[in-house]
Amino acid sequence: MNVVGAGYADRPLGAEELVETLLAGLDRLELDRQRVLVLVPDGTRSMPLGELFALVHDALVGRVAALDVLVALGTHPAMPMPAIERHFGLPAGTWAERYPTVTVSNHEWWLASAFADLGAVPADEVAALSGGLLAEDVPVRVNRKVTEYDACLVLGPVFPHEVVGYSGGDKYFFPGVAGPEVIDASHWLGALITSTEIIGRRGITPVRELIHRAAARIPSRRLCVAVVVAPETKKLHGLYVGDTHAAWAAAADLSSQVHVRYVERPFRRVVSVVPSMYDDMWTAAKGMYKVEPVVADGGEVIVLAPHVSTFSYTHDPLIRRVGYHCRDYFLGQPGRFAEVPRGVLAHSTHLRGAGTYDPATAVEQLRIAVTLATAIPPDECAAVNLGWRDPADIDLAALAAEPGTLVVPRAGELLYRLAADRLPDGPPTAEVAGS
Repeated sequence: MNVVGAGYADRPLGAEELVETLLAGLDRLELDRQRVLVLVPDGTRSMPLGELFALVHDALVGRVAALDVLVALGTHPAMPMPAIERHFGLPAGTWAERYPTVTVSNHEWWLASAFADLGAVPADEVAALSGGLLAEDVPVRVNRKVTEYDACLVLGPVFPHEVVGYSGGDKYFFPGVAGPEVIDASHWLGALITSTEIIGRRGITPVRELIHRAAARIPSRRLCVAVVVAPETKKLHGLYVGDTHAAWAAAADLSSQVHVRYVERPFRRVVSVVPSMYDDMWTAAKGMYKVEPVVADGGEVIVLAPHVSTFSYTHDPLIRRVGYHCRDYFLGQPGRFAEVPRGVLAHSTHLRGAGTYDPATAVEQLRIAVTLATAIPPDECAAVNLGWRDPADIDLAALAAEPGTLVVPRAGELLYRLAADRLPDGPPTAEVAGS
């Protein structure tokens, strides 16, 4: 399937071009008389969702047999209806008036009955695609609604991503509406490779390939409206319509120009000012992921998020039990953490960053310091192996004036990398991934 799309690194799409591109792309998808399920992100992703969904709805209603919406939560908290309406740009209580025939649902990842079993990605395939980092069957379960429609249409943005390289496309199925098995396996594989080796890497990374193998088992057509949104302006710079592979790849190419900032030298300190859409550390950790590559050895990331008061709405007890540690800390003590979901371990090591661990001495050496300036108390930060600063004492203007300090005003969507460390396309080598 050809991609219908347009995009610019240096300017947003014009209003007419946006509408014409989207409508032409939807026509190319040939959705007449089909039952269509639209997968959308939750509130932790930036995009003009209300505008785009209204266009999709108005173009398809009357032509398709059904049009419904599924919010791809992953393991994030469910969105109540008023929050969904705000997410779609609607006043509270007006969904039924604007979209009377459209049912909107959260991905109920906490209910076993929500899933359909699609078999497993075999261990030999997992070993081959991961360069031997993982060698296990990965059960494939997905929200059963995905299997009950003729076509699933992903409507979502593409950004650099710490687990898969670039978000979007089939990632809306896995982990977006997936069971825990693929979520844990894919996130742990990303942690084994390490965030700095995979974030912002274009092409089919090992984690992306695992997701593709799982998604290939979905019986419905997998289609996509992939968009690229400039973080500073929130303007739409690109829109691509096609299947989930081709539309995502085109958007990732543009995202690599819009969402990546290259700097010549590392910084001693980076202050990531986290926006309110990331409301726990599970999501606010993007303030670390996106800047870690430009922090000097022995440097510090300060995650400034006064609105954050918990490590995770979903996984808080497990995070407090495990703490935040480097990858090798977990690899050096496999039995100790055998019962902890690997998605939690992956989050831990992604936020804590690179380091080493010596099982003989039980000494962990971490490359950089990670400091929280949040509503989480200092003793709770210390208990999970993180630093603490009082957010009220942070003077952003003074910090920005310091040599060797970078202040990122709206952290989480822009990726910072060193110009000398531009990543090639395609997967990391097994040697790099395992180092």
